[in-house]
Amino acid sequence: MARRPEAEVAVVPATADRFGDIARVLNPSGREQACWCMHWRAPAKEEVTTRGDRLRALTREDPAPGMLAYLGGVPGEPSEVAGWLGFSRRSAARSLQRSRVLPTGEPDAWPTTWVFMCVTVRAGFRRRGVARALLDAGVDYAIEHGATALDAFPVEPEPGRRVPVSAAFVGTVGMFERAGFDRLGPTDATSGRLTRWHVRREIART
Repeated sequence: MARRPEAEVAVVPATADRFGDIARVLNPSGREQACWCMHWRAPAKEEVTTRGDRLRALTREDPAPGMLAYLGGVPGEPSEVAGWLGFSRRSAARSLQRSRVLPTGEPDAWPTTWVFMCVTVRAGFRRRGVARALLDAGVDYAIEHGATALDAFPVEPEPGRRVPVSAAFVGTVGMFERAGFDRLGPTDATSGRLTRWHVRREIART
């Protein structure tokens, strides 16, 4: 299948006034128990049905909990929401701090280490540069908000095969390497039966 030419993609922080667009990407069917990109942010013994409300609350704060991509224009002009990138400081990723299969890092570094949680591109908008634009903008946003290190845990496709859609929300190693991340090593976590790798980008501060 031929790859479509990359279109103009506008990426903006996921703020409260855009919550309807967040829902179109993360929960288009209106499921009560949707993930809402809240798994790593969740407290122990979370009530799953409140995830949407908790994410809405986060969109009222600074920094935002993620970025939204619009294809075909800029917000305010004819365009369509195309994708989402979720991230947070490690200090706000409470479930990740307790992980037994992913590296937790040093607590002293949690406030300035950002974690990229998921990237979701809507059907019909894939293979058009949306994920790359989201990641590039997310890196810039994290740096602007004081990040000194960026972590992610993507998967690597098997030779000659594409990553299944069910596993693709964590991103691919190649996608992060193109954005300046270094591969540190495999983890004990998987997505779609594929090993999740720890990748990191260190941010030099002057």
